[in-house]
Amino acid sequence: MHPATRTAIYRRLRAANPAPTTELEHHTPFELLVAVMLSAHTTDKSVNTATRTLFPVANTPAAIVALGVEAVKPFIKPVGLYNTKAKNLVGLAEALITRHGGQVPGDRTSLEALPGVGRKTANIILNMVFGQPEIAVDTHIFRVANRTGLAPGKTPREVEDALVANTPPEFRKNAHHWLILHGRYVCTARKPACPTCIIRDLCEYRHKTPAKPARKKAGRLARAIRAHGGSGARRRNDPPKPRKRKG
Repeated sequence: MHPATRTAIYRRLRAANPAPTTELEHHTPFELLVAVMLSAHTTDKSVNTATRTLFPVANTPAAIVALGVEAVKPFIKPVGLYNTKAKNLVGLAEALITRHGGQVPGDRTSLEALPGVGRKTANIILNMVFGQPEIAVDTHIFRVANRTGLAPGKTPREVEDALVANTPPEFRKNAHHWLILHGRYVCTARKPACPTCIIRDLCEYRHKTPAKPARKKAGRLARAIRAHGGSGARRRNDPPKPRKRKG
């Protein structure tokens, strides 16, 4: 993809959404870390359902540790894989207390050493909490980057490296949010909404969803005629008209 095309894509995405952010509900760095960790292999909606009940009860590392694994499980059942995630959540909280004084660390090595935290989660925290221009790649961004031609790659890491290398600096901080939202709501997996996509003319995807043919609307008179059974012709169940007598 030509650099000018790539810039044009980001300009349009920015114009449509100047201040993008995550759909995961949170108020503190720790809440965001928990929400992102829980979001693996599930939807943001499911995570928000879980954290709306969890965070009022426990939204600090110490409170999570005090709950314990078994008490955490009922809160996070909506996210799926909750047995493993409950264990990771309590382990993460314990590690934050013992290694980082209960605070979310601001370096990749420390973040990825936490239970349940991988590169994608670390990138989101580094970007949103610490302002670093990292780009996390999930299934939506992987799809959009490959379809559009923004950053083709066979693995999430290849796509991430290409996005970081090719995204103009002015767009790098928000690129993650623009691309994930575009993939979630427009460039969907099964049937992308190409006809209404704001970057459809810049996208290099060869198999764009075609626009539906316009349906001709019948005029008012035609609709009225159909509603009354035709254009003056006798309807099937009408009685026969009497014949005129000669003479």
